[in-house]
Amino acid sequence: MSTLVALARALAFVQGVAQPITMVRHIHCAERPMVFIPLALAGEANAPLAAMVGDDPDRPRLLVVPQPRNRDLRFAFAAELASILVPHFERFQTVTEVAAPDRTGQARWRSTDAPQVVVANPAAAGFVRLFGRSTRFRRADGPYAVDARVPVLGQWLTFFAERAEYPGSSLLVTLTDALAMHWATGQSALEDTHLPALLAWIEPPEGRDGATAAMLAEDPGIWPPAGPATDPDFDNRVLAPAIEAYAAATTPDAGTLAECQASGALRDAVASQLEPTWRLMWRAIALLRALPPGVRVADRWAADRDAYTEFAARLEGSGLPQPRRDGAVAAARRLHRLERALAAFTVQRAYDDPLIMAEYRLTGEAFVATVLEADRLRIDTSGRRRTLRPRVTVTTTDPAKPEVGSTWISPARPAQRARAVEVVVARGAETTVVLELSGGMGRALTPLPGSVPDAGERLCYTSLADQYVPPGDFPAPEETPWTHGGPPAPASLDAVEGQAAVASRRGDDLPRDDLPRDDLPRDDPAGEEWS
Repeated sequence: MSTLVALARALAFVQGVAQPITMVRHIHCAERPMVFIPLALAGEANAPLAAMVGDDPDRPRLLVVPQPRNRDLRFAFAAELASILVPHFERFQTVTEVAAPDRTGQARWRSTDAPQVVVANPAAAGFVRLFGRSTRFRRADGPYAVDARVPVLGQWLTFFAERAEYPGSSLLVTLTDALAMHWATGQSALEDTHLPALLAWIEPPEGRDGATAAMLAEDPGIWPPAGPATDPDFDNRVLAPAIEAYAAATTPDAGTLAECQASGALRDAVASQLEPTWRLMWRAIALLRALPPGVRVADRWAADRDAYTEFAARLEGSGLPQPRRDGAVAAARRLHRLERALAAFTVQRAYDDPLIMAEYRLTGEAFVATVLEADRLRIDTSGRRRTLRPRVTVTTTDPAKPEVGSTWISPARPAQRARAVEVVVARGAETTVVLELSGGMGRALTPLPGSVPDAGERLCYTSLADQYVPPGDFPAPEETPWTHGGPPAPASLDAVEGQAAVASRRGDDLPRDDLPRDDLPRDDPAGEEWS
């Protein structure tokens, strides 16, 4: 936790309302996001109980598993969920645009938009990951066959869950994380994962402070948990009797009317737990939409659309599910990509948001200065040819003390580098710095209009650099050293199909640890990376 966030939490506690810690929104908000609220049965591993899903706040779809321990009913639920989500995911492939060529110069196409899935909390995002894992290996033919859309749904959910690990990605949005990124409350970070309490701090009811409103919001009788776990009291008093009544109504002696009544009562009970969260989630989405987006949010969303387009193409091509575990090389590549994404996201947030940049001003990694004078037409003749090297003199009262020779970047002109050639520290808090500029001014000996700061202009300079980092050099999978398992065993399609068949015979919904792991065939050279 940074100093400013800690201060904002203290102010929120004293003033009784959450404090904004950003000036812009750092995630993309789709026009029609797909809101997904799953519920799981307590005491069962990833056993779906119900879900409320939809992209229209006035038309939610309620799906219920009347007997979560019944495997057939669970996969019927998965098929119904797939009939809603898979067409929604696929419809964004129809309209494409020409993207910038890659580094090899090849033309690229990508979808003009991409689906966005919104869940309430990190536990719901974990449900998406586990449910994708439990369905993507199912077979649509042979014994224990499932609906053909079920394994496709599993692959899509796995894609969204894996993409959510990338910092700055907005394909799968966890609302509690997104809200906590933009507001600081007077409660702990663990309490911020409770959506009703978090919203109570951000928008407390009239006449109440955030602490009181959050305490009331933690009452499951008023605001049920946002899933996937349910309230234990609700489980004992309402859910368990409703499931038992449904089981009794489905016996051969019971009539159709009794089954319909039991099913309706169970749906009403589950709906009472999901509808409050449904309203809260759309309220939270509206709060995020009200914030102006950061400048670089569109670039990160373009990267999400690239990932969506690439995955959709591979799904239509080979159709093979993602491997259950990464190999050594694939895991190293994935970790490297995540590290690069985190470094870029950290810098981009600071460039877009003055409040976040203020944290770096406190640590001396950035300073805000006023331009005293500018020599726009200065030419450097010390080299083999004349080069445009303007110099600007700035003054700052920030604690940063630039060293001679250090390089600084202004988010207002990110393509330009400023090298400190002279630093004068006055007796007071004022520091005068002479900066020599390079880049971002055109190729002529006369700078382009606006490319050099004018006298009186107030700028921020930082040592943070948002620059391209080349991918790491990793060995080919067949060259994996023995310390990391050695070369992978030869792949076969029978092994992939056998994994699902063995799991089905055992009645497992999750692949077992003793089943084949990295034996998926790789028809394309990049197959090791898209896991």
